[in-house]
Amino acid sequence: MVALVRIALSRPYTFVVLALLILIAGPLAALRTPTDIFPDIRIPVIGVVWQYTGLPPDQMSGRMVTPFERALTTTVNDIEHIVANSYNGIGIVKIFFQPNVDIRTANAQVTAISQTLLKQMPPGATPPLILNYNASTVPIIQIALSGEGLTEQNLADIGINQLRTPLITVPGAAIPYPYGGKQRQIQIDIDPDELQARGLSGQDVANALAAQNLITPVGTQKIGEFEYNLQLNNSPLRIAELGDLPIKTVGGAMVYIRDVASVRDGNPPQTNIVHVNGNRSVLMMVLKSGFISTLDIIAGIKQKVVEYRDALPEALKIDFIGDQSVFVRGAVNGVIFEGVVAALLTSVMILLFLGSWRSTLIIAVSIPLSVFGAVTMLYAVGETLNIMTLGGLALAVGILVDEATVTIENINWHL
Repeated sequence: MVALVRIALSRPYTFVVLALLILIAGPLAALRTPTDIFPDIRIPVIGVVWQYTGLPPDQMSGRMVTPFERALTTTVNDIEHIVANSYNGIGIVKIFFQPNVDIRTANAQVTAISQTLLKQMPPGATPPLILNYNASTVPIIQIALSGEGLTEQNLADIGINQLRTPLITVPGAAIPYPYGGKQRQIQIDIDPDELQARGLSGQDVANALAAQNLITPVGTQKIGEFEYNLQLNNSPLRIAELGDLPIKTVGGAMVYIRDVASVRDGNPPQTNIVHVNGNRSVLMMVLKSGFISTLDIIAGIKQKVVEYRDALPEALKIDFIGDQSVFVRGAVNGVIFEGVVAALLTSVMILLFLGSWRSTLIIAVSIPLSVFGAVTMLYAVGETLNIMTLGGLALAVGILVDEATVTIENINWHL
């Protein structure tokens, strides 16, 4: 410490330049450092979700989850333990790894074994959903869609097909499918008695629909200087036309879909309901993906909503819920406020007790410089400005006040 003081006294301009560099680099680093709610904590856990509609929990466990667990223990390295749960049509497997594992390698191994086991799963099984857990992958903002005169089917259609598409182009934003609402589905309700009376089965209806609801390319046609692609469109244009598709000839008479079933514009059974302010709504969650500032993502989401608002129905009401940028801005403003107040109060105290403008100026400059230096180092090592780092800086300001007061008083005493 004595050597550092001697160097500072012998080379004052060097330290003045260093202070100026910190004064310039600090604000620049603060502007460029990503802001987030929590730090980027690598949690060595991978979640795998298997789905098979209609499979009961006991068969889900025996035919899909258990074989997958057995394969994991023989092919994937550094597993600490596995937790698996089986539900109706869904199997969830959480794989906990050792703390020092390379999560990217583990993720690749889990993905590879999942694809390999797919051939051993029940017919029609789809690849599983593989998720990586992270402390920062929490919803940073939620978008609630509601509106008088708009049905839940309308809201779900707007959320999935109109609003979600432009929002996923925002850098760093990950938006899963909305919660709530009813997805549109053309349903064919089969009458079992009518089928049995004609000696038909549900598979006959499915085969007729698959064979005749087609758009088939048939080649090209050159007309003049241009060549056009041609296709045969056998797909019904209206819902009622689905009922006119023939199934099979029975007893010399053609049986149509309308004879054994009713066709309607409906929706599958609703599995989740969202209420916002007492009204049925559709909820879209925005997750943070990648090393992008939370503030930038939320600002981009709000800007996209404004840009596409005119293309949406006038009756649609869009509410932003759980805006995490409010907390991040509050933490940033809190550190700034604490630093300014600490510098002012300490400067006033030094001025009153020591009566030195030079000492007062040193205190007023040293505290902000210390904060700027810490922010610069955070940026240099790739950290983010989050609630924890900002809280640490706010606590450090109190220590800076004590250290600055004691140091400047000792300097004046020895002078």
